Amino acid sequence: MREGTCQFAAMNVVFAVKQYISKMIEDSGPGMKVLLMDKETTGIVSMVYTQSEILQKEVYLFERIDSQNREIMKHLKAICFLRPTKENVDYMIQELRRPKYTIYFIYFSNVISKSDVKSLAEADEQEVVAEVQEFYGDYIAVNPHLFSLNILGCCQGRNWDPAQLSRTTQGLTALLLSLKKCPMIRYQLSSEAAKRLAECVKQVITKEYELFEFRRTEVPPLLLILDRCDDAITPLLNQWTYQAMVHELLGINNNRIDLSRVPGISKDLREVVLSAENDEFYANNMYLNFAEIGSNIKNLMEDFQKKKPKEQQKLESIADMKAFVENYPQFKKMSGTVSKHVTVVGELSRLVSERNLLEVSEVEQELACQNDHSSALQNIKRLLQNPKVTEFDAARLVMLYALHYERHSSNSLPGLMMDLRNKGVSEKYRKLVSAVVEYGGKRVRGSDLFSPKDAVAITKQFLKGLKGVENVYTQHQPFLHETLDHLIKGRLKENLYPYLGPSTLRDRPQDIIVFVIGGATYEEALTVYNLNRTTPGVRIVLGGTTVHNTKSFLEEVLASGLHSRSKESSQVTSRSASRR
Repeated sequence: MREGTCQFAAMNVVFAVKQYISKMIEDSGPGMKVLLMDKETTGIVSMVYTQSEILQKEVYLFERIDSQNREIMKHLKAICFLRPTKENVDYMIQELRRPKYTIYFIYFSNVISKSDVKSLAEADEQEVVAEVQEFYGDYIAVNPHLFSLNILGCCQGRNWDPAQLSRTTQGLTALLLSLKKCPMIRYQLSSEAAKRLAECVKQVITKEYELFEFRRTEVPPLLLILDRCDDAITPLLNQWTYQAMVHELLGINNNRIDLSRVPGISKDLREVVLSAENDEFYANNMYLNFAEIGSNIKNLMEDFQKKKPKEQQKLESIADMKAFVENYPQFKKMSGTVSKHVTVVGELSRLVSERNLLEVSEVEQELACQNDHSSALQNIKRLLQNPKVTEFDAARLVMLYALHYERHSSNSLPGLMMDLRNKGVSEKYRKLVSAVVEYGGKRVRGSDLFSPKDAVAITKQFLKGLKGVENVYTQHQPFLHETLDHLIKGRLKENLYPYLGPSTLRDRPQDIIVFVIGGATYEEALTVYNLNRTTPGVRIVLGGTTVHNTKSFLEEVLASGLHSRSKESSQVTSRSASRR
């Protein structure tokens, strides 16, 4: 496909990575091929292509460059797709000294140094290398507008872990190259890490200026670098749209979901893949609310039933649907996707009732969106008494309280910490309450997460509340929504989000890349999806060091090591924590 033939190709990360991989395979010409990858590029490829799709392109073997016992197969051409690490260059040198395949097409996922290329050329005594190129697919393309670097724990304290800073700089510059963007850069002033990353990206753009010489657009693209610390609320909330909910309750790892712990799970469903690229049901439902997904699955199954009029079965509950799938093996064949989604949705609804998540989520939303302290406190205390509420959810409610009412005159955190202890919540989770405040409390935030909204916003909130029960669980808008809304309207304050360097953008931005240090979330990805859909002329791509659910976010907080400086006592009052 020529550039520009597809209107949205230019800001679609799945498309960008796919383009690179199909070009690699095409350039090697006809004949049987092996695809030689490393641990990271294996993940990068598997996110955008299934094995069967690649098999159709005459790639019959997938191998890891670091696997020791690969056979010699001189009838195969090798396509090597590797990150340009010292380790991989060394593996490649060993490979070329004793080549196992007939000819090598080598693609590095990022800029490779001249000295490394020279070492490879010296090792290639048998002249088996046809070409060495840089193809910038150096990130995980999750959704067309969402990418990740799969880095958990990027900072130590408030500063970058040097290795992760280097990997993030590479990932972000590769993303820019793959989308053909040379952006102006803005960053969150309250974050030292954001400024540091902005400078590192700028250095690469300056050093590799020839690579970044793209056709100038009327309005230059914009890269906005943010820090997770500014909104620690979003990753702590339960989710009710399909993709976000699956990640929150089951965990998505490179599109794979581990269902092995599901009671009575069949062998073929112990691990399932959810990918919008080749699962139509998922593509159509990933942003819908849980209630809608249940009825959409029911419709699918009823359509199938119409084809089997003899034995009409009522499909009232998720349990009925599961029984139905088991009774019709041909249905399973005809629609593996449906049996997969019935299983996933069945497990989600089991967890929702087992953990009392509707009630929990309603109180979370109240803590995130409203300012009624006494009502919130009563509701948390009530839920902490409920035996169905897990220690994880109990701690999460207290964390949300600690963040929202950190400086409230009637702050009752010590009492809630006692309630957690009495409930038998482990010390690990109790300590995390003060760690989360240390990570994303008032002292750290550059913006006001809980500002009393203006009259218009309050009216909107009120109308939204009238729309019906479902919205009780989805009132919350990530802080990113406000940031992007201001950015699109040209109102994002420069004193909070300065430009790097002297120049500023005169026009409203059109192509925007937002990157969140410390991880983005699927709720934020949904916000970006909706903004892309409803704002003509604006195209936004969101990225993060990782994509969090609550569990991984709390691991991020722990990894930052900030908690070790907070008071050891599990009853630390949040006011003392915020004043230091």
